[in-house]
Amino acid sequence: MIIGVGIDVAEIDRFTASMRRTPGMAGRLFVESELLLPGGEQRGYASLAARFAAKEALAKALGAPAGLYWTDVEVYVEDNGRPRLRVRGTVAARAEELGVRSWHVSLSHDAGVASAVVIAEG
Repeated sequence: MIIGVGIDVAEIDRFTASMRRTPGMAGRLFVESELLLPGGEQRGYASLAARFAAKEALAKALGAPAGLYWTDVEVYVEDNGRPRLRVRGTVAARAEELGVRSWHVSLSHDAGVASAVVIAEG
């Protein structure tokens, strides 16, 4: 059963400007593994914008309650390239309250826009 669906878009240039203007923003939005590629290189802004869109979409799928921490959801990629979500803390508590048992996520970035869709399934 679908418990919630969320979608979000982020303008990559605007997201990039915000990240550059506010250095501490990265630590408030992302866990370290999201900021770095597997080889230790810095992840690009388009990819980070898509991950931020996924976090926004997840919040919408949960009914956009107050009190969620961005770092309580981690967007990662399986070895086969499939994006996944790992939740903990405030996000895991809200998901449990709603009966969410699994997540589906799709990420994209093209033509200056990053987007994400999240489905919460119970």
